[in-house]
Amino acid sequence: MANSLSSKKRIRQNSVRRAQNVARKSEIKTQIRKFEDAIRANDVALAETEYRKVTKSLDQASSTSTMHKSTAARKKSRLASKLNHAKSAS
Repeated sequence: MANSLSSKKRIRQNSVRRAQNVARKSEIKTQIRKFEDAIRANDVALAETEYRKVTKSLDQASSTSTMHKSTAARKKSRLASKLNHAKSAS
């Protein structure tokens, strides 16, 4: 258990930041799932709009300490290749 005031404050800050990070990551996973559902349904127009939403969320998360910039870039790249493959198939 924390004894000093600064360590108690650190515990409070960490719990708030953890909750924010979990919420952001959950939102990103949900949006990725929606994007992949649109790809599976061969709905390219919906997939493009979902891709824009996912990239926005990934950029916002990578601008904070929630996610590393390279991780966000890797996810965006993989989603873009799925989108391009779906466009060329249709």
